[in-house]
Amino acid sequence: MQEIATRLTVPATSSAPALVLRPWQAADVPALVELIGDEALRRWTRWDVEDEAGAVRWIQAQRQGWAAGDRFAFAVVEAATAATAGARGERPLGHMVLKRPAPGAPSAEVGYWTVAHARGRGLAPRALGALTDWAFTAFAGDGLVRLELRHQVDNAASCRVAQKCGYDLAGLLPAAPPAFPLDGHVHERTRKS
Repeated sequence: MQEIATRLTVPATSSAPALVLRPWQAADVPALVELIGDEALRRWTRWDVEDEAGAVRWIQAQRQGWAAGDRFAFAVVEAATAATAGARGERPLGHMVLKRPAPGAPSAEVGYWTVAHARGRGLAPRALGALTDWAFTAFAGDGLVRLELRHQVDNAASCRVAQKCGYDLAGLLPAAPPAFPLDGHVHERTRKS
């Protein structure tokens, strides 16, 4: 397998700035603490950070996933702030993750969330597109041919993001409370040959 990139870039568009996807770092703790009151994030994800210590643990878990090679989590930031992080600081706008169940497995799962002020700006489809392309390239030699994206059936925004990124609706998932309290959609995208 080729070396795994830890920094992905998404070009700017005529209406949106360039983005950088990079691993989560300790400096992101304050931004995560600010998300504690985000009810939409809590409704649609398994977000369980309650305080600064919880944010530190969450980042450590993301970093452990990288080390284990089974969970590749990226903070999404605007490229302009990533380039000047020392001067102005960068605030993550979202989270992208590739979950690999086992080396050599033909499928993996992707997931994401965005912060409230970044929602509706086209960030999620652009970042998910970059994550998808990266996953199929980075793990092609390891047998990865299919990515799955799961969300609750009433999360219409996630459904739109999946469709914009070429993830077709493949089926329904029964509810599995408490982590997945309602039925869900499974979207799939297959690597193009």
